[in-house]
Amino acid sequence: MSEGFVIWLTGLSGAGKSTIAQLLQGELETRGRHSEVLDGDEVRTNLSKGLGFSKEDRDTNVRRIGYVAGLVARSGGVVIAAAISPYREIRDEIRAKTPGFFEVYVRCPLDELVRRDVKGLYKQAIAGEIANFTGISDPYEEPLTPAVTVDSSELNPVQAVSRILTGLERAGHLEAASTDRLPQGPALKAAIEEAQRLPAIEVGPRELSDLYLLAAGGFAPLSGFVDSDDYHHILDQGRLASGAPFTIPVALRAASAPTADRLTLRLEGQPVGIIEVTEVFSTDPEKEALKVYGTLESAHPGVALLQQEGRYAIAGAVTALATPTAGFPQYERTPAEVRRIKIERGWRTMVGFQTRNPVHRAHEHLQKVALELVDGLLLHPLVGETKADDIPAKVRMRCYEALLEGYYPQDRTLLSTNPAWMRYAGPKEAVFHALLRRNFGCTHFIVGRDHAGVGNYYGTYAAHKAFDVYQPGELGIEILRFENAFFCRTCGAMASVRTCPHGEEDRVSLSGSKVRELLRTGGELPPEFSRPEVARVLQAAAAGAAS
Repeated sequence: MSEGFVIWLTGLSGAGKSTIAQLLQGELETRGRHSEVLDGDEVRTNLSKGLGFSKEDRDTNVRRIGYVAGLVARSGGVVIAAAISPYREIRDEIRAKTPGFFEVYVRCPLDELVRRDVKGLYKQAIAGEIANFTGISDPYEEPLTPAVTVDSSELNPVQAVSRILTGLERAGHLEAASTDRLPQGPALKAAIEEAQRLPAIEVGPRELSDLYLLAAGGFAPLSGFVDSDDYHHILDQGRLASGAPFTIPVALRAASAPTADRLTLRLEGQPVGIIEVTEVFSTDPEKEALKVYGTLESAHPGVALLQQEGRYAIAGAVTALATPTAGFPQYERTPAEVRRIKIERGWRTMVGFQTRNPVHRAHEHLQKVALELVDGLLLHPLVGETKADDIPAKVRMRCYEALLEGYYPQDRTLLSTNPAWMRYAGPKEAVFHALLRRNFGCTHFIVGRDHAGVGNYYGTYAAHKAFDVYQPGELGIEILRFENAFFCRTCGAMASVRTCPHGEEDRVSLSGSKVRELLRTGGELPPEFSRPEVARVLQAAAAGAAS
């Protein structure tokens, strides 16, 4: 079990502790360390309700935070405590009792705090209208020897978190992160030159997608293709050997076993990555097919791939030298870039939505219901390899653009591509997709009736049940399980069986396969299924493909 620790963010009100805590939590997830945030305001609402702002009450509040944080740390967990905690003596008391106590002073000059204060609390306190206000009428005792000091008037939240992570690495709480998995500029040029000299194997677009997501942190805590230990733990337990949840092996397959300890991965003759080989092992395609896809039938696209690929797997950490693209570079963002945008927009919560099809009215309904609960929506279409009869990524992207332009609040939605390829693994892939979105900064993830399904291989709502084997909070993301949505002609609105009392004859619900059939035959998409702007994009694309 990993050792626990507590990151204690102290500083005046408005200095940026909560924002830093939120961003820091996301970064820790990509390092394989799930954390809990104890925010001072939320603690006062839920744990310290009724306490005032006298010194005694402040000390009691901080002691309660410290007590909970210490319990979690002693159990091997990580806590980020974000509380003003103004008195040095009580902070030192908690430090002495808490394993792995790591104090961070979030400093900010008073004039900057006054400038930021949209509620005018500092001005009221300065005018004597608010009593016991820390930093004005009550003291704030700065830490004498904090582990890290960040000045939020000089550093933005991303820079502050970077400094804190470096401090945690130096203190031994985190392993040092590799900074060269996605080299840029001169470092990229040097890596490509090295790659030209190494033994090479040819890969395809799927391997490039996996390589890139591994290097960018999308598959964290994995930073490379799985070894035999992780491979078998994933199949048998739905976890890595470390115990972290993971449901589908991200494996680099080969027909023969290479002997070099460093290999270049080439796509159409061009170097796209380097792997530091730690192991070459034999996979078990039949076991993998049953454990991941639940079938041995070659009609299943995932099983068919396993039957076609080599039985050897090459394990090791990777460096990506190329980025997979669907032709929409303005939407291609790394997990770190998406997390940064989330923070810049002030979203504390963000829901992710997985789709390999154009967003139709049922999708829109689910997304907007979720938007009533969270701050922002990450519309995250999968643009890697899919089945031949799926609608092409470029067409889908034009549909998303048309829909977002006319029907979604611009300040609460973010369209960004997901370069992963489609496994069609149903329940296993639902969990896999949730973990991926967690690494992109999502706090919530929408799972529908037949997530990542194909044919009739998975039962209705099997994807919902797949999450029941994990403890609450273990995945680092909250799952929103939605019923199948449809348009009810009698209700005159989108609904589900939970909200609509009418029969099947009143309900309009089209499957993706039915939509593709209508487009192929020149049929009209009913307005109850698709917005007219989206329908026009799809019909134009279908007409172009037929001509």
